[in-house]
Amino acid sequence: MPQPAAVFDVLIVGAGHGGAQAANMLRQQKFAGSIALLSGEPHLPYERPPLSKEYLAGEKEFRTMLIQPERFWPDRDITLLLDRWVISLDPAAHEVTLADGARIGYGQLIWAAGGNPRKLSCEGHGLAGVHTVRARADIDRILLELPAATSAVIIGGGYIGLETAAILTKLGKSVIVLEAADRVLARVAGAPLSRFYEAEHRAQGVEIRLGVVVEALEGRDGRVAAVRLGDGSRVPADIVIAGIGIIAAVEPLLDAGAKGGNGVEVDEFCRTSLADVFAIGDCALHANKFAGGAKIRLESVQNANDQAATAAKFIAGNPVPYESLPWFWSIQYDLRLQTVGLSTGHDEVVLRGDPASRSFSVVYLKEGRILALDCVNATADFAQGRALATTHAQVPREKLSDASVSLKSLRL
Repeated sequence: MPQPAAVFDVLIVGAGHGGAQAANMLRQQKFAGSIALLSGEPHLPYERPPLSKEYLAGEKEFRTMLIQPERFWPDRDITLLLDRWVISLDPAAHEVTLADGARIGYGQLIWAAGGNPRKLSCEGHGLAGVHTVRARADIDRILLELPAATSAVIIGGGYIGLETAAILTKLGKSVIVLEAADRVLARVAGAPLSRFYEAEHRAQGVEIRLGVVVEALEGRDGRVAAVRLGDGSRVPADIVIAGIGIIAAVEPLLDAGAKGGNGVEVDEFCRTSLADVFAIGDCALHANKFAGGAKIRLESVQNANDQAATAAKFIAGNPVPYESLPWFWSIQYDLRLQTVGLSTGHDEVVLRGDPASRSFSVVYLKEGRILALDCVNATADFAQGRALATTHAQVPREKLSDASVSLKSLRL
């Protein structure tokens, strides 16, 4: 068999936050071997969160979203393999095959491929004007069509859907959000936060329809013109954006025998069941102590960066298990939501502050102990609540609900 086109001591597949951080952390750990960072996109590694926010709004140029300047990578002897992608993996031979047929060998592999946006499967899903939000190319296609669009339908009331709705409303578009659940953010937040954001979006002119089923997309001359709902009603649309989650991009690993399903399973050092293969970020299915030990995937920059550090340190001979407290953020209008901890499984909610003031927090408890906080324009609560969520502190409800009492003073 012919030799692979190249062999690297560490090959990193995926150049998002996790992949870029892994390469950088390896060098910070004094790893002297060869490193290659492979991306399916033609761009230098860039930040993803601004895509549905400042980049879509036209407030941020792409060059300002680069994770590092162009010279950073060659200065650290990190090879960038751009616009190339892995379609299969041979763990015994320690090599991957790319879409163009080339083969690349590795000593150790870090899989940081993230996920692909879940696409609509209903009739009409392939019409022009139907979009997802995941990469720069997705937003660029939306931006090309926006000048001619007056109405936008967003399918999905999660963070991506609501952030996109906020920006399109700001750009003067008529926006309707369709959500199958009985409230927005149902997967990630409690009812008080959901109702607050529903009210906020409606006050800004966004129409939100809950408990609806999308039956089909209807077109005209090959382009989407309306969304047909399960009750037979039609919602006119010049553009449709689906924000219905992602599918972990792990098929090559699973095909090669790695354990997994909804993601690829990893241990506390981000090692998969395949020898010398690690996985990090959105696609890594790991036992998380802040989820009661349940195996979960975390779709956040924090998780990607921290797991990247875990894998890089292990490879560099400095093993430190992954035990990071999850945190997230979202920006919609003038509202900055910061979340710390995981609220899954909570049995009680304590409201801290008045939502009408547009600065408040929602604290989630289980059996009297703090699991997580959602902080809206309440940076101090977010910063000070980290310690409480980390230790699952037990705090008297009357003090927890009193916004005049600092969370820092409640640490035990």
